[in-house]
Amino acid sequence: MGFEIGFAIATIPTILSVVGTTLIITALSCAGAAGLGFAFEMIRRSGWTADYVMRFVIDFIRATPVLGWLYFMYFVLPFYGVRLPTTAVGILGLSVYYSGYLAEVFRAGIDAVAKGQQEAARALGLGRVDAVVFVIAPQMLRNIAAPMGNYFVSILKATPYLAAIAVPEMLGSAFDIASDTYRYAEPLTVAGVMFLLLALAVTGGVKQLERKLLKADRR
Repeated sequence: MGFEIGFAIATIPTILSVVGTTLIITALSCAGAAGLGFAFEMIRRSGWTADYVMRFVIDFIRATPVLGWLYFMYFVLPFYGVRLPTTAVGILGLSVYYSGYLAEVFRAGIDAVAKGQQEAARALGLGRVDAVVFVIAPQMLRNIAAPMGNYFVSILKATPYLAAIAVPEMLGSAFDIASDTYRYAEPLTVAGVMFLLLALAVTGGVKQLERKLLKADRR
């Protein structure tokens, strides 16, 4: 059974119909992972006790598989009365899992900011929150744009895991077509090409952001 171009083209509309869901899940998961990761890093810097606690939390998150988080939220939480829609479970699972990695990215980015910047912010009378938002965060972003973008691409590529909990996304849709027609090459190839195009688009957006940040830094 050879590869049929006509059948591959016929699968495109079905797989395209869930691209929007994939992109929404990716965007919300990126925002959730970045928000949680930054919060973890800020808490870790608030004191030595918080430092040890957050180190354990971050290492625990990074040491567990993403499917473990998805299965825990989908199968275990309902036993304790916490029932979430499958899409919400997918977004929350990806957010928690990648927050551990992004927390380390934020740590490196903040450490790369000259200590004099924080001292200058305190000398100007800025509070801790204002110093972080207006002084530290903009400079940190220039340092971490590339690695943070890499993790955003990883989140996009991790969305097929959500097929395990029946979230409609591109790879799951391709497998649905394959199971109905017993032809796997065409729908999986189409899904792979779409993932490649989306990943290239995200990478291109990150590069544009890097260029803008470099221009702003030179001014």
